[in-house]
Amino acid sequence: MLAGRRVHLIEAEPPVVSPAERAVVDQAWDDAVTSNPALFDGPVVVCLDLHRRGSDELVLVWTRSTYRSFALRRVPGARAPLPGLFVGVLQPTEDGRVLVGRSSSSTAVPGRWQLPGGSVEPPGQGGRLDAVALAGNAARELAEETGVVADVADLRLRCVTRSSNGNLGFHYLAPPRPEAHLRERFEAQAAAEVARGLVPELEQILLVRAADIERLAGPYSEPLLPVATDYLTGADGQLEVVLGEQP
Repeated sequence: MLAGRRVHLIEAEPPVVSPAERAVVDQAWDDAVTSNPALFDGPVVVCLDLHRRGSDELVLVWTRSTYRSFALRRVPGARAPLPGLFVGVLQPTEDGRVLVGRSSSSTAVPGRWQLPGGSVEPPGQGGRLDAVALAGNAARELAEETGVVADVADLRLRCVTRSSNGNLGFHYLAPPRPEAHLRERFEAQAAAEVARGLVPELEQILLVRAADIERLAGPYSEPLLPVATDYLTGADGQLEVVLGEQP
């Protein structure tokens, strides 16, 4: 978890990719899709730089890309892909647990337990990646994966994490909900996806306390334990997201 109280977001032009590098990326992506046909090359935000300004501020320089850029992780010796930017949502129950879900076979990490969330999509042409846009990504992921609808204004950014692969996570806190509501919304969302011929992104949800996370049956995402434990043990935190100047 990265310490700080304010995050500055700055958009920059994407780096130049040589024809040789493009060929490696395209081949790696083709191989990834062969292994998992559910993958799609949609737009994503990737991180060009992250540095600290003073003791309490982080500066994130980002650019636009697509999912295929992450396929470089499959190529031994290739240039490391730019880190991705993702959002996660802490969805608590009224009795002090949080919702975690296990990724289905349609995702890039089948069987992994994690908070509801996903990669951040860049804003449309002329749009801005700001506090509202980031929270909107979080609200959309929560609804798509669990069926739970949260107002963007009710989501509070608690913390930012950096995983060992460099990916940055913006983690939001949603208002508490009754357990019955969470289970009903998830079951309805999963049934609707199946009726459309799709595989739900989450195959199962659990409502856990801090001590339960390390006992989950199967792997879990790197940020899950520190982010959920930080919240469940009563720590408080809130960050502000602001737009920075162009680099």
